[in-house]
Amino acid sequence: MFGSAARTTIVDRRRMLHLAAATVAFAAAACGGNAPHRIQLGSGLAGGLFHEFGNTLAEAAERSPTVRITPVPTAGSVKNLEMLASGGLDAALTLGDTAVATGTRGLAVGRLYETYIHLAVPIDSPVQHIGELRGARVDVGVAGSGAALTAERLFRTAGLELGIDITVYHRELSEAAAALASRTVDAIVWGAGVPTPGIAAPASIRLLDLGDWVQPIREQFGYPYDRVPVPANTYPGVAGFETVGVPVLILVTPDIADSIVVALAELLLHHSGTLVPERARGLQFFDRRWLVNTGSIPLHAAAASYYRSQHG
Repeated sequence: MFGSAARTTIVDRRRMLHLAAATVAFAAAACGGNAPHRIQLGSGLAGGLFHEFGNTLAEAAERSPTVRITPVPTAGSVKNLEMLASGGLDAALTLGDTAVATGTRGLAVGRLYETYIHLAVPIDSPVQHIGELRGARVDVGVAGSGAALTAERLFRTAGLELGIDITVYHRELSEAAAALASRTVDAIVWGAGVPTPGIAAPASIRLLDLGDWVQPIREQFGYPYDRVPVPANTYPGVAGFETVGVPVLILVTPDIADSIVVALAELLLHHSGTLVPERARGLQFFDRRWLVNTGSIPLHAAAASYYRSQHG
């Protein structure tokens, strides 16, 4: 009797252990299957719109059951695309013209917002047009940023070669603005939303109208730059002007899982109202037509399919 009871107890214990192990395995599998995707997103330098948008997107992702985003601060578009190509990032923010110029293999999940190119000189500068900057000292932004590439194209369109016709500096915007204020440079260029925080306009600088240069830069470089208006008093006391607009895209690696792409597309589409930074609202917006307008950079098939499923 005792031996039989002992054997029964041993069998029951084994069954309980097997059941417990199976339960743990099932729970682990279930948690793994439902765990949100985690991605590394190349953003930008602190204080810039790439950095701000990357953080805003990550915050929105915290409320999503499908994806979590870790923003990775970088110098900007060029660096992001390099890291995307090398496998250091899963996704990247980039200016559209930079993406085309670098021949990236990345695929777009969507078009996000517009970057406005600003060209500023001291308020008492005699310069009225970009072509009058020959021989000047110009800060074009951090090396590796998309805005620096666009600035170079803009100057070349005006017949000015960087390093030959103008002396070039590469600083973060706050440092460049300080250099302009101290007259150690004659002009600065930056790309951002409008208004750009921390820019003392019109107290000490004047922003040049670049609207007439949009068509020439399109023709010279074959990229469909936008001619975008900056309404009067966007910068207090400054009359309205026009400038070069460059779309911002979010790209992913070609081999990324479709489920991650769909998670990102869902985030962009259904959280669009919270993704545009407060200071850019009224000038920037998302909708389906905007998201899918990625130009010559192909929209990832999974993103395209998802957008169609949501809007027919």
